[in-house]
Amino acid sequence: MTIDRRCLLKLARLLPLIGAAPRLAWAIGDEKADYTIRIGTGLVELAPNHIVSTTLYNGQFPGPLIRFNEGQQTVVDIYNNTCVPELVHWHGQMIPSDVDGAAEEGSPFVPAWGMRRIAFVPKPAGFRFYHTHVLPGADLNRGTYTGQSGPVYIEPKNDPGAYDREVFLVMKEFEPSFSRGGDMDLDMLAPGTPIKELQEIGAKADEEAKGTPKGYEVGYGLFSINGKMLGAGEPIRVRQGDRVLFHVLNASATETRSLALPGHVFRVVALDGNPVPTPADVPVLWLGTAERISAIVEMNHPGVFVMGDLSDDDRSHGMGIVVEYSGNGGKPQWMKPKPFRWDYTRFGNADTTTPTPDETIEMTIVKHNAAANGFNLWTLNGEAFSMETMKPLYKVQEGRRYRLKFRNASDDIHPLHLHRHSFELTRVGGKPMAGVLKDVVMLGGFQELELDFVADNPGRTLFHCHEQLHMDFGFMALFDYA
Repeated sequence: MTIDRRCLLKLARLLPLIGAAPRLAWAIGDEKADYTIRIGTGLVELAPNHIVSTTLYNGQFPGPLIRFNEGQQTVVDIYNNTCVPELVHWHGQMIPSDVDGAAEEGSPFVPAWGMRRIAFVPKPAGFRFYHTHVLPGADLNRGTYTGQSGPVYIEPKNDPGAYDREVFLVMKEFEPSFSRGGDMDLDMLAPGTPIKELQEIGAKADEEAKGTPKGYEVGYGLFSINGKMLGAGEPIRVRQGDRVLFHVLNASATETRSLALPGHVFRVVALDGNPVPTPADVPVLWLGTAERISAIVEMNHPGVFVMGDLSDDDRSHGMGIVVEYSGNGGKPQWMKPKPFRWDYTRFGNADTTTPTPDETIEMTIVKHNAAANGFNLWTLNGEAFSMETMKPLYKVQEGRRYRLKFRNASDDIHPLHLHRHSFELTRVGGKPMAGVLKDVVMLGGFQELELDFVADNPGRTLFHCHEQLHMDFGFMALFDYA
């Protein structure tokens, strides 16, 4: 197989990161893998006149739906048919560090033109996903800007099945490009009232960067659900009276996404694959990067509709899918719902009492405008993450309960993600809550948020903002067991 000069240059730049990592997690025997993932360049036909070339899993987008059985060991072969090392992260699962798929935790890379076999016990049950975990930096042909993501469903041991069918929806943008950043819309998260002290910290950082152009942000030209632009793919065909369970994944590299279906409501039953204590009806779903929502829709309003993003521009460029009732035809209808704030607390327990944590760790998030070669630099308590020192790093002890208190001194919404653990939301926007378990949560601009996790999965554990630009430029930290 021929490797061109561009591949050799990329490989040379990555050698310090991959070091002398072993090529395989364990010996390759005669045993057949349960699943095979092949990483390679391919084409995605979003619409007849919009075909993009990107890196894919098994030549398709989204990657194939993988169904695991909870608690039953699985073997996965990962083949990397590209010229640069890759990582496959099993997002939302409580598995060992060496197979989680994060270099910061010590997971070996899948070598260029090579393969790696891994084995793990899938857990917990519910809607998870898999995606690349390389850091692209300024390379928009790497990382989550590509088509490397696919849904995972871990079958529970006991599933009540109170629905007629399930539909997986993967929301994703293509054709990324850089522009100078602007202010983010904060109207979709409750409570939405900025904290003055955090605004003052952000203003001080802005003053220090006075005269510097705004940092780079990423925009997109094409939008899709399940790899098709609105109107290009097959509609979701339903019958009146159906109870459809939608599993929705925001596979964006950088964008917060919304989803509405005119004339219908979503009954949210799970967040990030974890059943919520209080299922609730909402007119709109809001998902930060890497969040998942499972919601039941009762099909009781016959017609042909656009299920799509609230952004008229994004929807007109593809972010939608047609829902068609049996026996109905005509032009798909769209109607924007009334304004609605997304509030995690509505899904929690009535009793908001939570156990007292053994330790509280506070992190203040600050944006330093265009401080990293034109990109915004992000710091936690004044420190940007370093791949050389692997810091900031926090020591935890197995079995202890930790409360993480985040203070966001920026106007950006941050989808906060903790690897290899689930966490319980304990305070959002000043409101106490309990019972909601997640692995990603949106922290609003100039807001505070608290979450608890139990150190019950030993090994290095990565924490980061799931917005690709933020994690690439400082917004990460490690937890390690003492």
